[in-house]
Amino acid sequence: MSGLRILVVGGGMITADLILPSLYQLQRRHLLAEITVCALSSGPLRALAENEGIREAFPDSSFVAEPSLGEPVEKTYPDLYASLIDRMAPRQLVVVAVPDQMHYPVVMKALRGNQHVLCVKPLVLEHLQALEIEREAHERGLFVGMEYHKRFDRRSLVARRDYRMGRFGEFMLGEARLIEPYSYRNSNFQNWFTTEMTDPFTYIGCHYIDLVYFITGLRPTEVSVAGVRRRFPNGKEGFLWSLARVRWENGALLSVTNGLGYPDLAAGSNDQGLLMYCEGEGRNGMIRHDDHDRGVSYAYLQGIGPGGSHFNYVSPDFFRLVPWEGEGLRPVGYGYDSIQAIVETVARVEQAGEGLAAAQGLEARWRAIHEVDAKGIIATPANSSINVLVVEAGRKSILSEGTPVAISFEGATPRVAQR
Repeated sequence: MSGLRILVVGGGMITADLILPSLYQLQRRHLLAEITVCALSSGPLRALAENEGIREAFPDSSFVAEPSLGEPVEKTYPDLYASLIDRMAPRQLVVVAVPDQMHYPVVMKALRGNQHVLCVKPLVLEHLQALEIEREAHERGLFVGMEYHKRFDRRSLVARRDYRMGRFGEFMLGEARLIEPYSYRNSNFQNWFTTEMTDPFTYIGCHYIDLVYFITGLRPTEVSVAGVRRRFPNGKEGFLWSLARVRWENGALLSVTNGLGYPDLAAGSNDQGLLMYCEGEGRNGMIRHDDHDRGVSYAYLQGIGPGGSHFNYVSPDFFRLVPWEGEGLRPVGYGYDSIQAIVETVARVEQAGEGLAAAQGLEARWRAIHEVDAKGIIATPANSSINVLVVEAGRKSILSEGTPVAISFEGATPRVAQR
């Protein structure tokens, strides 16, 4: 098979729901060669291999499982991903799809192993770590793309263009919400989504922080996050609800509501949306994205979704597997578009340096990467560092009962500090 070789580190929900089907489609297009998926144990890999939706869509596709599917479920391999990276040919692609707190060591291992990186959001939890990743990637001419897929929603792209043309005025006040299903509490989340590790604002609120920045170009300057502590079924404590207030450099305010608690029996699998009020000369503008109900509602004979609900808001916009002229099904939606764009960019960066001497090849790859940084569509360490600053500030705030944390852009290196 032609194309990049892929190592996916992490075999959980996001790999099953988005990453692996997207990679299979890109493999169909001969952009990717062999796909390996590595997990802590064989259990998640068996679930991936037996996933009926993926098998229906890609009847002839498969991945290499590490550890193998025959290994006992209870046996774990915490360092396996590192040895697999060591065995990879240089300048392939590592997809990082592990819990938030594990992103930094896996990304750095991939870069030091001379591999490009696609990482689920947020990149890391501390800004200094993001700077280290940016430096390491630059020295090697490697591309790092973060999978902030809402940037590829056509609504977001239209809003970005219109805002920057002055068609709304200046953003002043807004609210965002993203509440994930209650059923997450019964999943593997209860083993890693604990108070000392992460919280709803860090995990999903970052989507809308990034989106406001993506649309407006404004930088956040202060973050306050209050959390509600509750117990998972296994007894571990987590922030299962959060409410944030973010101030932006022009004085604008955004409230962000997040949680793991959308009713499983309710229509749709989550509740999300964005509302932004903007001021102009003698009149005001508004941006309103209802990402929960996008105008399609179905009543099924048999219940579907997390809680088996019969009535559902069914949107094909994020990710769906649909019939097409080829075999099986194909993915559509901005989730797939985001992964496709990052993979195609990695291929383009590699092509830029092909056939050139080492120094010239590195310079050619730098130019290709800097073009992506400057365009600002794909999130990279160079063009979206504000996301990590907000995450770092948010973690400091929620662990101190909502104390405001400032973000300063003065001096050579931006920093966060409690008021």
